[in-house]
Amino acid sequence: MEAKYPGTCPACGGAVFPGDTIVRASAKDPWVHEGCRTTAAAAAPSKTAKAGRSRPQRDAMSEPTGAIEVFTDGACKGNPGPGGWAWAADEKTWDSGHESPSTNQRMEIRAAYEAVKAHPGPLVVVSDSTYVVNCFRDEWWKGWRRRGWVNAAKKPVANRDLWEPFVDLVAERLDGGEPIAFRWVKGHSGDRMNDLVDRLAVEASHRAG
Repeated sequence: MEAKYPGTCPACGGAVFPGDTIVRASAKDPWVHEGCRTTAAAAAPSKTAKAGRSRPQRDAMSEPTGAIEVFTDGACKGNPGPGGWAWAADEKTWDSGHESPSTNQRMEIRAAYEAVKAHPGPLVVVSDSTYVVNCFRDEWWKGWRRRGWVNAAKKPVANRDLWEPFVDLVAERLDGGEPIAFRWVKGHSGDRMNDLVDRLAVEASHRAG
């Protein structure tokens, strides 16, 4: 369902904006970002596990040696509303853009997609979006392709117009021997580069209206 009020996702610690897609495994579980469902499930105690033990979280993606590290972020004034995206390799090497109307999720996806397009060769994309990171870490995209771009809930994958070319590009690069990894960083936690792309994305959203 769509969030009606702003809040915080207990799985990733990131902001939940009105209009974001949120889910929960059962009536007793908290609402989380759709992309955080796997993270929340991994952190929850297993019903079949012994008391005091929990199911381990999935490992982070293996990062290629000598890869360029690029930070990405998206922003939206309202959800939907004027949106902005940005990527940055350092304070002098960055790009940004905007779209209106848009959503926070669309801008997160677009930021990572533009970063991959702009950087050939081994690459690490650092994002505060679990939706983006988990798509590749947990290989959701393989299921989407196999099912004809329908998700595990048998519903059309949201933002397919961005996801499909993005997934095709990453798959092509991987098939060609150019390793790509995605790493999650907690947003608004004092990370210098995450703060930079957040500011650039917000500035871009202002240009959209």
